[in-house]
Amino acid sequence: MFEFCVDPKAIEGLKWLSCYLTTPKHAAMYYSILTVLGLLAAAVPPILLLGFAGALARRSGFAPIRWIGLGYTSIVRGVPDIVFFLFFPIALDQAVEVIRHKIKCPDVVGSVYQGNDFVVCQAAKMPLGPSPQWVHEAWGFTLAVVTFAIVFGAFTANTLHGALAAVPRGQLETARAFGMTDRQTFWRVHLPQMWVYALPGLSNLWMILIKATPLLFLLGIKDIVYWAKELGGMKTQAYTYSHPDWRVWYFAALLVFYLLLTWVSQRVFDRVFARASRGMSVAR
Repeated sequence: MFEFCVDPKAIEGLKWLSCYLTTPKHAAMYYSILTVLGLLAAAVPPILLLGFAGALARRSGFAPIRWIGLGYTSIVRGVPDIVFFLFFPIALDQAVEVIRHKIKCPDVVGSVYQGNDFVVCQAAKMPLGPSPQWVHEAWGFTLAVVTFAIVFGAFTANTLHGALAAVPRGQLETARAFGMTDRQTFWRVHLPQMWVYALPGLSNLWMILIKATPLLFLLGIKDIVYWAKELGGMKTQAYTYSHPDWRVWYFAALLVFYLLLTWVSQRVFDRVFARASRGMSVAR
């Protein structure tokens, strides 16, 4: 904060605005942008891992594994995202605490479900009550990454499964005719060519993932949408920086942020697709 911000009511114009935009709450809003970008970066590896595992499971010749892959993609894709986000993090959090309760407090008898209450010993809390604030935030962030990975991993599995099936069989048969084993054919021919067919679908999933980040508020994480609503609402004279309802301006800034993020993402995917399809005739 600038030196002339000591008495906000004594300044106006650009000075007032510069002081207003550098308050601690605005700093928290700017930090929440890094939270959104960090979530996107942290969620991509497990999403691709689950998607790849789900796609291979659906192609497995062993029926039980194939049923697991089909069940995972069908069930998760069939449940509305908001319902999954309301249910799964709570279920995962409670499952972790039940396991810790049985390990750390074996002498405590009785069910942890007591009517409408969920009661575990203090040592089993996750995270512990006295833990620093950053530990609580890190745990909430971890739950968010796991939830996003499971939801979008199912969609990714369906995309990769279709891409694997789209690779021309003639190329796979040619690889085998040259003496390649099934494993060599998959890793050297099938998988590299699969990405060309998967990239358009993966780019769409990435855009949907970006648009789904406001669901973070369901996990108690204060994201940029939360701060836009909180800071943009009308502030009376009881506040240091009083102003009318400015939510339209805050949400306009969010519009620019998300449009810029999706525009940059599309440019990146265009370059990746052009490089991956070099020398191939692929309809887009």
